[in-house]
Amino acid sequence: MKNILFGIEQFLRHYAKHRKQSLVFIIIGCLVGLSLISFGGMYVLAQPASTSSERPAVKTPNLGRHFQEFGREGSILIYDSKNNRTYEHNTQRNATAIAPASTFKIFNALVALETGVVSNDVAVLTWDGIHREIDAWNHDTNLRQAFKDSTVWFYQVLARRIGYERMQEFINKVGYGNRQIGTAADIDRFWLQQPLQITPKEQIKFLQRLYQGDLPFSQRTINLVKDIMVREQTPDYTLRGKTGWLTSTKPNVGWFVGYLEQNKNVYFFATTLDMQKPEDAPVRIEITRRSLKDLGLLTQIN
Repeated sequence: MKNILFGIEQFLRHYAKHRKQSLVFIIIGCLVGLSLISFGGMYVLAQPASTSSERPAVKTPNLGRHFQEFGREGSILIYDSKNNRTYEHNTQRNATAIAPASTFKIFNALVALETGVVSNDVAVLTWDGIHREIDAWNHDTNLRQAFKDSTVWFYQVLARRIGYERMQEFINKVGYGNRQIGTAADIDRFWLQQPLQITPKEQIKFLQRLYQGDLPFSQRTINLVKDIMVREQTPDYTLRGKTGWLTSTKPNVGWFVGYLEQNKNVYFFATTLDMQKPEDAPVRIEITRRSLKDLGLLTQIN
């Protein structure tokens, strides 16, 4: 190294009187040459960081404004599976467990079909003749129609026929919520009045496993339940979901959970809403739709 520096010094003195203009370039060249020399004799050039793979900034929509527009407290969680991106309002509530109410009909239908308690989605159960507050419940019905109408008595019959032990076994296999279904006496109400509880985040995980077929049920069972979950289907998208209304709490809480298939992607969602009157029922769905539209979804694709 000393020899190299001495040589450069002599070289610069020799040409200093004759090549003043070249001196600057020579010095710069020498300094660059020195910067490339390492103790091991290897040369390392610093490369600027590539920006070609950087993702453009994603604007996070204010999903909370939809709840404000309706003057209601609640939460929403949307998971973009392709981009592994989560959008949410009310993070704390999304991690808080409550009873699943009628969203449990998704799980109940899976177990009923798998165990043969009901043979298919159109097998009819006879109405018990007890008049209930919702007119759509007061007649004979099948799995598909009862899912659409959220007919409580139908799914209570399924749960009783499944039985406490088999239901608990499937709850444990799936790891659904807190896995608590109470005693045998609670078999037809544990999802309505607790002790079964689940968070919106856990709802999303369960729906992901359902979509992927990663549940301890046959493909036939999973396909049938996916089909009865369809709420809207167009050439551009398919929306699957289930509502729920938890009446054992004050205030009541409405659920809407499901997933949207659009643009070769899947968006899972779980919405909760404080419910004060029957007119609030459509609000949980409308808030979900508006939130999905904020992400450019549920719109016509040209």
